Amino acid sequence: MTDDIAVFDRALLRRRRDRAATSFDAHDFLFRETAERLVDRLEDVKRQFHAVADVGCHAGEVGQALAGRGVMRPLVQSDLSPRLAGRASRAVNGPAIAADEELLPFAAGSFDLVLSNLSLHWVNDLPGALIQIRKSLAPDGLFIGSMLGGETLTELRVALQQAELELDGGISPRLSPLADVRDAGALLQRAGFALPVADMDRVTVTYSNPMKLLADLRGMGETNVVAKRRRNFLKRSTLMAAMERMMQDFTDSEGRVHATFDIITLTGWAPDASQPKPLRPGSATKKLSDALGAVEFKTDDKAGQ
Repeated sequence: MTDDIAVFDRALLRRRRDRAATSFDAHDFLFRETAERLVDRLEDVKRQFHAVADVGCHAGEVGQALAGRGVMRPLVQSDLSPRLAGRASRAVNGPAIAADEELLPFAAGSFDLVLSNLSLHWVNDLPGALIQIRKSLAPDGLFIGSMLGGETLTELRVALQQAELELDGGISPRLSPLADVRDAGALLQRAGFALPVADMDRVTVTYSNPMKLLADLRGMGETNVVAKRRRNFLKRSTLMAAMERMMQDFTDSEGRVHATFDIITLTGWAPDASQPKPLRPGSATKKLSDALGAVEFKTDDKAGQ
């Protein structure tokens, strides 16, 4: 994607993920939680998968979740960060490559299952990335991916905006724009997936101090990489005002600060002739009233006559 229409600075994202790889274990709680939830969904699928990819694997949380349940499948992992890919390879003792989610190196029909855990929200061309994932699937292959969306970090977003307005006279895009669950479902359909489904879960994390939230975001490699962000650092006085506002407005009864993470999960299948298809209008062979055990009346009839 050309620089003039790129929302995110992918080169900066790679550098920040590389930097985060050193102490990633201390901040990976959210990735581990969502990896377990992705694997939970596989238990509802009554079939075996023989070639699996984890796109945007971070340090191998999905692979470890699969192995932890005794599910050993041939797995190929990829991540934008070479250092995280290296960690993922060591974590599951399997292959991992450094690859951009926007330029996947996989041949068509390579996998019957593709998973992606909290990486696609940083992609500039999400429809294009989903199309590449769909093409990498064999017919009737399954994709399940999670991404941040909705009102993720709304508390931090509001506090920063209010502090900047009061102290600096304007606001800067300090947090990335995020997809809505309805938009995400439409993107799956646009990318050519069959039976597309998008749903959302909310994870609320609490902190004794909002500065610990910022430390976790840095440790995750999830800090601001919006291409048109302000290049100057946020002033300390503005940051402290934002942290104070979070303590005032977004704490629970125990005085702990809330941080919201909305997790959008995308599910879709590579099209195949064997998949169920909607019937043509008027092609039903049984009446709805028979299935419901109800009495059917014509439009000009009245009950009781």
